[in-house]
Amino acid sequence: MRFNPNLNASVLIDIQNSEQAVQTAFQQVSTGQRVNLPSDDPAASAAYVQLQAQAANVDQYSSNASSVLSQAQTADGVLTSVVSLLNQAITLGTEGANSTTSDSDRQSIATNIQGILSNVVGLANTTFQGISLFGGTVSGKAAFTADSTSPTGYTYNGNTGVNSISVGSSLSVQANIPGSTLFTNSSGSVLGALSNLASALQAGNTSTIAIATTDVTSALQYVTAQHAVYGNTINQLTAQETYLSQETVTLTSRENSLVGIDAATAAENLTNAETSNSAVLAAAAKVIQNSLLNYLQS
Repeated sequence: MRFNPNLNASVLIDIQNSEQAVQTAFQQVSTGQRVNLPSDDPAASAAYVQLQAQAANVDQYSSNASSVLSQAQTADGVLTSVVSLLNQAITLGTEGANSTTSDSDRQSIATNIQGILSNVVGLANTTFQGISLFGGTVSGKAAFTADSTSPTGYTYNGNTGVNSISVGSSLSVQANIPGSTLFTNSSGSVLGALSNLASALQAGNTSTIAIATTDVTSALQYVTAQHAVYGNTINQLTAQETYLSQETVTLTSRENSLVGIDAATAAENLTNAETSNSAVLAAAAKVIQNSLLNYLQS
């Protein structure tokens, strides 16, 4: 009788398959995933790749939303302070326009207004992550610098550029409002109104002071309207962050149900694979032994 190489090749294939099953089961226990290689489940692997691409997009949108939200909240806080300062200026201007106010008091009020103007400029030059918050799309420069040749006493160094940031597959938000729009707009120039009010108080003409105070009120109304833009952006981004967070949970759940495996099932699969492997090895040893004996006896 001749030694049967085909029989032994078949036995080796059974051993290899059995040991691969043990390795696969061990990986399931180690990783908590049913699919660790594309060959484990080609269809599930392809679907998993698509889910990962979607998850990567959601992660990017979430990162964008978080960054823009922080920027919008910073700008919102700045404009809250500007509104407060303008209200103070209106109160002081009203006092200065009163005929019972002395000239020396008006000079003192003018100094206070100059201080308010300086504070507003300081707020207008706020930076966010090293970039001018109100400089449009210009970086590396203060939005406003002192300029004695300018009617307001300051020059705007930014531009009118607006950054639009994608925070969803079909949703983008305006990330900034340029300083020229907020602080020197012809519809209500904050810096111009404060500068004119300080000059009017120094000149001491009550009618001119009253007009200048009205201009500050107009500037306040304009800034308040722009302030609302940031408020709306914050509300929109907060809602989008909630949606994206839920979308992440949904995608993770879909990924787990597609390629994941619970610990108990993985442990059971490993036990079964090891038991099967032991049986295959035992059977293989017997087959090879009998085959070898038959060969030796032939």
